[in-house]
Amino acid sequence: MTMPRGLRTAALVAHVTCSVGWLGAVAAYLALDIATVNSQDVATVRGAYLAKDIATSYVIVPLAWAALATGLLQSLGTTWGLFRHYWVLAKLTLTVVATVVLLAEARTVTALAEYAASSADPRALPGTLPHSVGGLAVLFLITILSVVKPQGLTRYGWRKQQDNRRKKATSRASTLA
Repeated sequence: MTMPRGLRTAALVAHVTCSVGWLGAVAAYLALDIATVNSQDVATVRGAYLAKDIATSYVIVPLAWAALATGLLQSLGTTWGLFRHYWVLAKLTLTVVATVVLLAEARTVTALAEYAASSADPRALPGTLPHSVGGLAVLFLITILSVVKPQGLTRYGWRKQQDNRRKKATSRASTLA
């Protein structure tokens, strides 16, 4: 089942917007993370921890869910399909893994922000730099897959392609007869 063209375009715009927004929000989070690790100013470190919590809770997590939902909508409502191409499956897998890791890490970010807000000196708190760098790398990989769309049909995709070719051949043959 494919969506009508206008709906398909709107869904694509929504998906690209959410995905790029997620990537940008994680890049901004990385800047805050670097500040928490490198700054010697107590107020800057405290503010960065609080900003990381706000960005995670109100921007990054909602965009992750929206990117996942709109990606599913795109795959189910277009000819790309969810299980037809390896690159779509890879994007889905990476997005789900990134979202699960993000949800687990969000609790840590909130706990660190609460401690930073209540402690006299938050500079000794650990940063979440490995997660933000890793998350950004995964999101770049997902973006690359979206743009490059490497060839390769899954077995299901190959069968669907063969079925469609047979249906078209049968349809042409019956039209000629």
